[in-house]
Amino acid sequence: MAFGSFDRKTSSQPMAEINMVPLIDVVLVLLVIFIVTAPLLTNAVKLDLPKATSSADLQKPDKIEFAIDPTGSLFWNGERIEREEAIKRFTEAGAKRPQPEVYLRADQNVPYRHVAEMLADASKAGLSKVAFVSEPKR
Repeated sequence: MAFGSFDRKTSSQPMAEINMVPLIDVVLVLLVIFIVTAPLLTNAVKLDLPKATSSADLQKPDKIEFAIDPTGSLFWNGERIEREEAIKRFTEAGAKRPQPEVYLRADQNVPYRHVAEMLADASKAGLSKVAFVSEPKR
């Protein structure tokens, strides 16, 4: 860093370097101020709160086993149903709180159309928890 020069050519030009020392000094002063004042800001009001106990309300949602066999037949918890009945049951299940979880088991040879229809029906009924069930690879 050059603060001055005896060269007449460059003496008329302004200094183009930023002097960082004053900036560092300001940052260090602010740091010390914050370190000193931070413990003073943690004053808490002392209260004598009442003691109470409660149990958690852990309601497990119902589980719906929905299956589609290779022929496209629909099964609700093992009971064979038609699509209109499935739509009606999805609507009833969508109104429950907590919402039931739908476990979809579809045969690998089922056309995707049947799976997409089932997902659309469940979505229209307001069911958002749909899980795909598969067999692990051996």
